[in-house]
This record gives sequence, C-alpha cells and structure tokens, in this order.
Amino acid sequence: MMGGVRKLLRGNYNPVNWKKKKANIQKTLDPKTGKRILACTRCIKTMAKTK
Repeated sequence: MMGGVRKLLRGNYNPVNWKKKKANIQKTLDPKTGKRILACTRCIKTMAKTK
C-alpha cells in the first residue's frame, strides 16, 4: 500500500514523499489444520475470536 506524506510549505509548491506501508505478517498456527502459516496480526486477532 502506498501512502503520501505532505510537507506543509508555504506557496503552491508542495512535494509529497511516497512511503510504502506493509502488513505486519507473522508466523502462527492455523487453528483448523494445526499447520504453521503466515498471517497478518489483524487476521490472527480474528482467528482468536472464532475459536
């Protein structure tokens, strides 16, 4: 995902620096199969609620 960061300057010239935002991916155990998978932290929280 790309996100812009604005540097607030006076006048019409306002350069924007583009920064990459990456998901927080971690290794975890899949509760259904018991195998190790890569999942983002948001998905890990969702899986914990559905146990």
